[in-house]
Amino acid sequence: MIFITARFAVKPEHADDWIEISRAFSEATRAEEGCLWYDWSRSVDDPNLYVLVEAFVDEAAGGVHVGSEHFREAQRSLPRYLSRTPDIVHFQIPQSDWSELGELAVTA
Repeated sequence: MIFITARFAVKPEHADDWIEISRAFSEATRAEEGCLWYDWSRSVDDPNLYVLVEAFVDEAAGGVHVGSEHFREAQRSLPRYLSRTPDIVHFQIPQSDWSELGELAVTA
């Protein structure tokens, strides 16, 4: 799968509204056939920083995502709400879902 994590520094005046601002793009991405997950989290240390964790079944699915109309619309509409270009980590890894974090195993 393709595993991507990106950090979005949102302008302070838009930070509380970021999930709603990005909602249409997020929902369209989640509906893509090759999308495994697309999840936002807000930093507990910086209220203007959001972290996106997303995964696609393979490079082809990632290419479909980047080539989609909703991606092009996000390129046009979302940067105005950001204070800088997002940071990204992008890996192709040989698995198709989350693994269990055995070091913090929960036992009954």
